Amino acid sequence: MRVLFLSQRVPYPPNRGDKITTWRIVERLKRTHDVRCVAFAHDEEDLRAAEELTRLGAPTRPVRIDLKRAKLRALPLLATSKPLTLGVYGSSELQAVVDELAPNMDVGYAYSSSMGAFLEPHARLRRVMHFAELDSDKWRQYAERTRPPMRWIYAREQRTLLEFERRVAGSFDENVLCTPLEQRIFQREIPGASSIVMRNGVDLAHYRPTPERREAGHMVFVGVMDYLPNVDGCVWFVNEILPRLRERFPEAHLSIVGSRPTPEVTALARHRGVHVTGFVDDPREYLGRAMVSVAPLRIARGIQNKVLEALAMGLPVVGTTSATQGVEGQPGRDFLLADSVDEQVAALASLLQDPAEAHRLGRRGRAFVEAHYDWDVALAPLDALLTRFAARA
Repeated sequence: MRVLFLSQRVPYPPNRGDKITTWRIVERLKRTHDVRCVAFAHDEEDLRAAEELTRLGAPTRPVRIDLKRAKLRALPLLATSKPLTLGVYGSSELQAVVDELAPNMDVGYAYSSSMGAFLEPHARLRRVMHFAELDSDKWRQYAERTRPPMRWIYAREQRTLLEFERRVAGSFDENVLCTPLEQRIFQREIPGASSIVMRNGVDLAHYRPTPERREAGHMVFVGVMDYLPNVDGCVWFVNEILPRLRERFPEAHLSIVGSRPTPEVTALARHRGVHVTGFVDDPREYLGRAMVSVAPLRIARGIQNKVLEALAMGLPVVGTTSATQGVEGQPGRDFLLADSVDEQVAALASLLQDPAEAHRLGRRGRAFVEAHYDWDVALAPLDALLTRFAARA
């Protein structure tokens, strides 16, 4: 089939959470289908990535976006009932590209709710809405974690975006969720709309254990560091958890690995035992040396790639319910679950003082992702969905 794939970022290279998933979807689609991509390009790297995707057999039309300017342009929407998200990612240029390509396509696949808006005029297509996160529920979590006036803005975004999500979900042919938990929330908030679950996966050949390189006391967090849930989690960890750990384990130290650290994150490097790397070419260098991966997220939905990648590296993971709920593993067997400061300190101390147990937990985590999160297994529902569409053509 001829598939038009839309995403908020050019789906290549797979060097951050959303690009890992979108690249895998595009790569899987182009094995047996004719795929065309339309995506926002946030920088020169995205423009080069679009050229590379085209060379790889997925012709890609990038449309430039300046997020800072886009956010400013969206502010007048506060006086309306329209979600700010649709103002930020609204683009007449991108809509024109979609309108040009859609008449020659069979399927429209939108990754993230904001991209679904561009497919709304094209009801002739078989349309798929892939909720990378249930964005309305994400904004609800933001509202619960922040103070006015941002609390009011986030709460407004949750209400207005949910109305849009209901409209799109009800009119598209299929809705894709990343986890059974998100599907349950979707079914509660948008009853009657069709939905399937398609999990994220992890590249088991790329992420492999290196137990001989582990450094005593070394903990690691990997993520894009201008993303609010990552910032919130790291600030909480460094301020509340790390000092108590270092009282018992003076060698305990944390590497915060990820691009675009905010000033708040950069300032964490002033604390003893904290290293903020900024962008690195290959996070495996830090994952391979660390003794424990921490995932102290207090705001999260979907499957956290950072958790899957650490597990695939054979690295024991200590995570909150928010960070691990999408992974569907068994706490205590596949990772350690810790929500409060006391629970975090206790779980991490149990691993720092017993490297053998940390190694055993890491091996169990690797076995778990091998059994359940290989990309070929995770994306099987995509093949079934396109086969179903083809049968109805």
